[in-house]
Amino acid sequence: MSYPCWRIGDLRVTRIVELDASKALQEILAAADRESILRAEWLSPDYVDANGQLTGVVQSFLIEGPDGATIIDTCVGNGKPRSGPPWDCRNGDFLERLSRDLIAPADVTRVVCTHMHFDHVGWNTSVRDGVWHPTFPRARYVMSAHEVAYWRGAPVDEGEDHLAGMRDSVEPLDEAGLLDLVADDEVICDTMRLIPSPGHTPHHVSVLLESRGQRALITGDSIHHPCQIAYPEWSTISDYDPVQARRTRREMFERFADSGTAVIGTHFSEPAIGVLRADDGAYYLSPFSPP
Repeated sequence: MSYPCWRIGDLRVTRIVELDASKALQEILAAADRESILRAEWLSPDYVDANGQLTGVVQSFLIEGPDGATIIDTCVGNGKPRSGPPWDCRNGDFLERLSRDLIAPADVTRVVCTHMHFDHVGWNTSVRDGVWHPTFPRARYVMSAHEVAYWRGAPVDEGEDHLAGMRDSVEPLDEAGLLDLVADDEVICDTMRLIPSPGHTPHHVSVLLESRGQRALITGDSIHHPCQIAYPEWSTISDYDPVQARRTRREMFERFADSGTAVIGTHFSEPAIGVLRADDGAYYLSPFSPP
């Protein structure tokens, strides 16, 4: 089976889709009206269907390079009790495909989670004999220390699915001695650093890849869908702080637009990557063409 992949300097970035999330994206981006979507013509046909409905996925990215093999965000996972389909007690083939086609779990050297929502931490662990164990047993699991601290406080306004994700997909890593809690702007290695991008969660981070003068930004949920590039003011109903989320997007766009930086969206449907451009105060993605 083939997987979309791109080169960012010496880094190879491979996209691994777990499931379709179009319905959920349409629901949480309640501000995304059809007329506005169709007016941003560059969104079609890749990111909007023929009816003007948003499309998107839950996916991970495998980064392979001189510093080893890193997985960015780990989707929903199998066997995790959640509130309903398509999340609840899944029995999908994500890990089977990853292991068969791309890399053995034991050869993954690092996992980075942009935030603690359950659809970004699920494959951190897998069940064995009724106990959750690290799926990638030799990897260091890198997360914002402040983000983890927030969720460990069991905030009462957060959904039970996310709190359950902490219990079954994050805390077992600490028990196994594999959890690395870092600063929101941590330099992970020569080719990878965290970029603070709060708003969706209190200490959400994005991941900046840099190699041989080329850069790519993996968004996490700071941008759920490319329509938020056309309309940065559109926050989601799942944002912790919608005002800060909007501010974060605008700051990111001002920083990276027309810099040649590729944007890789954690929930973007195919092609999932583009180059951020500015045009008279507006922003859009142009096709990504490797140098």
